Amino acid sequence: MHATTGLVPVFAFPGVPCPAMPLRRPPAPEPMNAPQTTPRTDAPRIPGRALVLAGILLSAFNLRTAVTSVTPLLDVLGAEFGFGAAVAGLLGMVPTAAFALAGIGTPRLAHRLGLERTALLSMALAAAGLLWRSLAGGTGALLGGSALALVGMGIGNVILPPLVKRYFPDRIGPVSSLYITVLQLGTILPALLAVPLADAAGWRVSMGVWTLLAVAAMLPWLGVLRIERRAGSALAHLHDRAVLPGDEAPELAAPPPRGRVGRTGLGWGMALMFGMTSLVSYAMFTWLPKLFVEAGAGPGFGGGMVALFSTLGLVASLGMPALAARLRNPFPLALACAACHLCGFAGLLWAPLALPLLWVALVGLGSSTFPLALTLVNLRTRTPAGSAALSGFMQGVGYGLSCLGPLLFGWLHEVSRGWSLPFAFLTLCVGVMVTGAWLACRPGVLEDRWQA
Repeated sequence: MHATTGLVPVFAFPGVPCPAMPLRRPPAPEPMNAPQTTPRTDAPRIPGRALVLAGILLSAFNLRTAVTSVTPLLDVLGAEFGFGAAVAGLLGMVPTAAFALAGIGTPRLAHRLGLERTALLSMALAAAGLLWRSLAGGTGALLGGSALALVGMGIGNVILPPLVKRYFPDRIGPVSSLYITVLQLGTILPALLAVPLADAAGWRVSMGVWTLLAVAAMLPWLGVLRIERRAGSALAHLHDRAVLPGDEAPELAAPPPRGRVGRTGLGWGMALMFGMTSLVSYAMFTWLPKLFVEAGAGPGFGGGMVALFSTLGLVASLGMPALAARLRNPFPLALACAACHLCGFAGLLWAPLALPLLWVALVGLGSSTFPLALTLVNLRTRTPAGSAALSGFMQGVGYGLSCLGPLLFGWLHEVSRGWSLPFAFLTLCVGVMVTGAWLACRPGVLEDRWQA
């Protein structure tokens, strides 16, 4: 068996040519019929994994900054550029649309570039988009910069689970919990700081400061790529052993076609659970400030509620991956999340300022199906290729299903001049989420189901 360098892709698709790559021979070939498993458990002794972990965590921090840094400033931006609820709803739709596009296209991109280079590209796009948006002179540039940044972040969404599976197969639960926690921190801080930074230094600084963190996230991946260029490095060897054996260029070996994910109940269950969770979350990110302003609170209070909403996601990320990993079927967790959502919706609809902290906390806890879905990507797959295929399908289809959510929520509010219809719509989405969770949580792995 020959193995490639650490810079080669992980996917192959029919009709897509594989680039020629330099090869090297590992010291101990594996038999052709060896089953694909995770790398051996001597991985903890591999130098360089700390740099990979730094790249994963810094990338995770940057996966939502473009979303929550803008929603508390929608009134300010609307006054600056002269747009109303329609454009605000469009800004709320851009994240899920960009994430859907990235979910569909990222496996093909990773095939061309490799996981590590794709992670680097995702942060470069995020940095460029955040900078462009902060310099916007009109609504078009604001939307364009947001879209570019969010495509980069969407690529990162898909890439991180297979990177965890490749480099930390012995620590999937703890590392998943850690990076999801950092992702939630990257969601909370922009929402919390958006209005104070805008008051102190202007909205351009408030939105542009996050560019620096996206640039910082590029640095570990540059280091990883440099290390893996060394043919004899332990990190490159770990990389090679994570891929399919028995092929001249293992990472170019085609896994079962990605389209087969869509022929499994697991694939669609994951997409529905993830998509409806995302729809509810992005509707809240976009419209919570507006809801509280109409109820009589100030813009800063609305931004604080978005931050609280994200904080509860952080709390969930600390425990949900480990808890899901301990349960053969974590469907009861999804039912508990649905109950939290419904109770929170009722409070926000009928008495938003009576117990706002409680209502927002309940909705935030309800969105714990987000870290549950990300954890299940690795728990319900056997290989990095399977993990990437399921992650891409789940996020591509899921975000595609959810992308109209913030726009529809705002439109229903506008036509009804109230919040009853919008929350009835979200209640229906929670029902769809429960159906998806039932399919996603059933024991079994994708590789067994898509080959059936």
